[in-house]
Amino acid sequence: MLFNSLDFAIFLPIVFLLYWFVANKNYHQQNVLVLVASYYFYGSWDYRFLFLLIFSTLLDYFTGLKMGEAKTLASKRFWFWLSVTVNLGFLGVFKYYNFFISSAAEGLSLFGLQVNYWTLQVILPVGISFYTFHGLSYVIDIYYDRIKAEKNFIDYAVFVSFFPLLVAGPIERATHLLPQLKKERQFNYTKAVDGLRQILWGLFKKIVIADNCASYANSIFNDYDQYSGSTLVLGAVFFAFQIYCDFSGYSDIALGTARLFGIELLRNFAFPYFSRDIAEFWRRWHISLSSWFRDYLYIPLGGSKGGTWQKVRNTFIIFLVSGFWHGANWTFIVWGFLNALYFMPLLLTKQSRVNMETVAQGKYLPTIRELLAMGITFALTLIAWIFFRAESLTHAFGYISGIFSSSLFTIPRFPELTGAAMTLMLVAFFVIFEWFGRERQFAISHLLLNSNRVFRWGFYAFLLFMIGMFMHTEETPFIYFQF
Repeated sequence: MLFNSLDFAIFLPIVFLLYWFVANKNYHQQNVLVLVASYYFYGSWDYRFLFLLIFSTLLDYFTGLKMGEAKTLASKRFWFWLSVTVNLGFLGVFKYYNFFISSAAEGLSLFGLQVNYWTLQVILPVGISFYTFHGLSYVIDIYYDRIKAEKNFIDYAVFVSFFPLLVAGPIERATHLLPQLKKERQFNYTKAVDGLRQILWGLFKKIVIADNCASYANSIFNDYDQYSGSTLVLGAVFFAFQIYCDFSGYSDIALGTARLFGIELLRNFAFPYFSRDIAEFWRRWHISLSSWFRDYLYIPLGGSKGGTWQKVRNTFIIFLVSGFWHGANWTFIVWGFLNALYFMPLLLTKQSRVNMETVAQGKYLPTIRELLAMGITFALTLIAWIFFRAESLTHAFGYISGIFSSSLFTIPRFPELTGAAMTLMLVAFFVIFEWFGRERQFAISHLLLNSNRVFRWGFYAFLLFMIGMFMHTEETPFIYFQF
């Protein structure tokens, strides 16, 4: 079930009404309702994978209890590694088996050895990377005595499978979400309206910006060898805004939906394209994943402590693992490697935590230096996104070589240029609103709140009109569903 589908438009109001008017006696009833709704939401994709989600939930719930009851460190360690091994095993089989077996076969072929191999002919279970990381963070926190094992299975199951975040995050922590699930929740009109506002902005990002950018990005990337360098740059820009508006749009809808039920989820994006260096970009892009790797991988490896070699090693590990998390393809690994290279000058000069505040905070416009820094950071990110989007390394390097050709400084030309120009105007419109809302949780969170109601509701009606006008007749999945 997609957030931008008619099914969800029917599903959400029904669950909302049942939640506040039927199951409102206590939070236990609400949690049961949310769990049933979440399993229906997930099962609507493919009911067979629902059993995998339930198994993963039972595994982590049971091993968490066993770790909590363990009398010896050896027993606690056994249950911990059982959970980690099985979880990563399922993730490895479904997501990485074909990649490893085909890469091994290709490697052997270099030595003249031809082998026959068998690959899995199954689709990747939607959201497996996200709910697996929910469970892993839970068992890791229990193992290191940061939290106690949750005894109520319903509460724990809702933490893992809460439908707004189930298939594409944000990746929640038990320390943040579980306490909210274990207390009474009162309907808050102001928060609910704010949630609806965030849902509206998320739908605008996805349907009006991302889906339109996707049409032109796909057209240019698919036939990149037919276009000039300037047109290829345009294609990369379209993809940059496609992936940002697609994923941050999903996160906005998820956070807004959760707020309708009195739940606050972790923020996932903080206007990353206004970053002045790569370190700031990664503090603002997919925040829940970046912080997950920081807390559960980077810091245990030693973090930024120790010598220069250890810092460099840990940085490359974190970015390479992040790339591999996104998909079983060498393009994602190179994307992670490239971002690690970008990070090196900041790490070695101890400048990675210079830009901690919002750019031009309290001001209307940035300085020339800030504008230049944002431009350079965006350009570096653009090159990295080419690897992320490309189907293979050959595709990526061919695309980049096409950019850095004599045709780079020509006027972009391709058959759909008129529509592309209109989409660029929409992107410019979007960026302006993002800029003036960059100090808020999302761009329009406080826009026109103190103005005349007619203007405020007129603006919302305009966004709805744009969404209706640009909505595709077929459902368009969110990019991160494949991860």
